[in-house]
Amino acid sequence: MPTTSESPSTELDRQLGVTSIVFMVVAAAAPLGVVAGSVPLIFATSGTVTAPLYFAAAAIVLLLFAVGFTRMSRCVHNAGAFYSYIRAGLGRTAGLGGATLAMTCYAVFLVGTNAYVGAATTNLIAGFGGPQTPWWIWSLLSCAVCGWLGYRDIDLSAKVLGVALILEALVIVAMNVAIVAHGGDAGLNTEPINPTNTVGGAIGLGLVFAFGGYFGFEATAVFRSEARNPEKTIPRATYIAVIAIAAFYGLSSWTMALGWGTDKVVSAAEADAESFMLDLTGRYVSPILADITQILIVTSFFACVLSFHNVAARYLFTLGGAGALPRILGQINTTHRAPSNASLTVTTVFAALTLIAILTELDPVADIYTICGGIGTLGLILLMAVTSTAIIVFFRRAPHRGNIWTTLIAPLLALVGLLVVAASVLANFPLIVGSASAAICVGIFVVLAFCVGVIQAIALRHRKPAAWAALADC
Repeated sequence: MPTTSESPSTELDRQLGVTSIVFMVVAAAAPLGVVAGSVPLIFATSGTVTAPLYFAAAAIVLLLFAVGFTRMSRCVHNAGAFYSYIRAGLGRTAGLGGATLAMTCYAVFLVGTNAYVGAATTNLIAGFGGPQTPWWIWSLLSCAVCGWLGYRDIDLSAKVLGVALILEALVIVAMNVAIVAHGGDAGLNTEPINPTNTVGGAIGLGLVFAFGGYFGFEATAVFRSEARNPEKTIPRATYIAVIAIAAFYGLSSWTMALGWGTDKVVSAAEADAESFMLDLTGRYVSPILADITQILIVTSFFACVLSFHNVAARYLFTLGGAGALPRILGQINTTHRAPSNASLTVTTVFAALTLIAILTELDPVADIYTICGGIGTLGLILLMAVTSTAIIVFFRRAPHRGNIWTTLIAPLLALVGLLVVAASVLANFPLIVGSASAAICVGIFVVLAFCVGVIQAIALRHRKPAAWAALADC
């Protein structure tokens, strides 16, 4: 068995450059999954052709958030991201509440997205003439592969995710180029980016689904301990990731609207969102590319699962090293120079939750993926809002650490934008998770996740005062 070390996180293997981190966080956003799945939903639920504008609005909010987020990364030198920044600004109790909520969000994203991988694989095999296999076989296989990759050095995961992302991008670019070259259904135009076309549409729903397409970008700071020159690498990777995702989604949703025709795209998305992109690739490129796209949708969601697995493991590693969780989670595998114990714990919990989901006999997409997505979406938006608040408070106590734009104005604007998105999520929550009762349960679950962390902090302060005191510097 490989030996481990309780040395600080700086002994992790610092192999990651800007490109590797961007690949991992963009892969977590599952770009092909968003283009094939979320873009049709934005057209259908918003009732407008202006999907590119929703992605642009989300990007503006997240770029404002990134200003304070990346400035904070230069002041808080560990890989705890949300936990570390909330702790630095609002205190250890709020920090542990945020950490518990963050880990809960990534855990449910793991389970939900992995269930989708299983269902998509089953449908793919059946669609190509194969047998009808149980979805959970492929979900458990995905869990095992993620565990094997996550146990090893991060560079291996980065390479796998990089290959998956390049293949996804090539398919989407091929579709975009073909549609533009053909002039779309009725010629190229700017109707999808005309703000007046949002009038009368369900703007809140469009914004919610567009915002969800960026999840994973915030993980740049989680890889700080494995980044080369993190002072420069993390900010660059964060901005590049948001801008690249925004450009990709904006351009793709524009070409897809033109491909169907701006007068037909909404009805086409409402009629069959699942085949929305596949029909376009088959029509403008070739049926073969449509078949390839079906395969890559599965790998896209698997890449998303692997990315979330790595993020969750690094949260456990940071909290273990800080003493908020068992110290063994903060140990480093000296063979792989990776947080292998934390990764193995994530795999174990991941597999257990997947087995519970299987035993409940819930539908992998309509139930598991939808409900888990609802929990994760609400939780992460609220986490970013709390983090923005923490950033503002932190820099008001230390105004010499940055200018007013990076330490107050941008974080404050981001907070306002995030609260608007959170309000949109809550207003449309029954539709997002399937019913009013499910919405209430999900909301309670998110609040409880934060409260569990707060209770843990109170218990730690009274039972392990030394560990509690150490958290002030972690």
